[in-house]
Amino acid sequence: MPSNPEATAPRPGWPALDAARVHWRYQPAPDCLAGKVILVTGAGDGIGRVAAQTFALYGADVLLLGRTRGKLETVSDWITANTQTSPVIVPCDLELLDDTSAEALLEAVAEAYGRLDGILHNASLLGPKAPLAHYPTSAWNQVMRVNAFAPFLLTRTLLPALQMSPRASVVLTSSSVGRKARAYWGAYAVSKFALEGLMQIFADEYEHTGRIRFNSLNPGATRTAMRAAAYPGENPAGVDTPETRMDIHLYLFSDDSAHENGQAFDAREWTGARTRARD
Repeated sequence: MPSNPEATAPRPGWPALDAARVHWRYQPAPDCLAGKVILVTGAGDGIGRVAAQTFALYGADVLLLGRTRGKLETVSDWITANTQTSPVIVPCDLELLDDTSAEALLEAVAEAYGRLDGILHNASLLGPKAPLAHYPTSAWNQVMRVNAFAPFLLTRTLLPALQMSPRASVVLTSSSVGRKARAYWGAYAVSKFALEGLMQIFADEYEHTGRIRFNSLNPGATRTAMRAAAYPGENPAGVDTPETRMDIHLYLFSDDSAHENGQAFDAREWTGARTRARD
């Protein structure tokens, strides 16, 4: 069975995603996502790509949503070659997402699977790092639409499919500047603050159902193209790879986290899954 060589207890057969060994704090069961259907936005690169591959390796059928078909096809090919799951490519420019395209996705999910077990809202735009006094209006609108409006619209539209799952998980990828703002982070920081609020409202509105949980996750400094754009002078070798963040991603989408709702997680401070009795 394919496995993750970055974990402390690797399962044999998974081609290495990164040369550095990573010690996960959470040791997931090999089939912890078996049978689950999970939508990953921004699945063509960075954290989204690694998350999609990891989810598939642990048994999930992954819907790969992204703007660049070529990148999605590469991820899909990798999943097909290394797992027994069936990935689906969903080409979508989130800046152009509207009610019609979101409803079309809901219909496709309902027809193909009858339910949706999770959404990882990972896609983001950085936008310019500039003082607010000089921030371009067009860039502000673009960043807010991709980073904040699209997660709202996708989640709202896909709620009927999420409600068909016995234990659905929605994770919104946040940032340290979405919890404590810093100068020059502009629309990116504001959009992440918006995501935190969106998560809290959804979590509060659906807490009584016990069927859908909503949490946010700040992955911290991670070696991605966005990180390189934000910190062009930084040595990437000193930044953690996306593989180091997969333990908490697996935890949040597995049933081990079924009791977690309305929480703002920080991957760097997370100490691992809390012990609890299985239902």
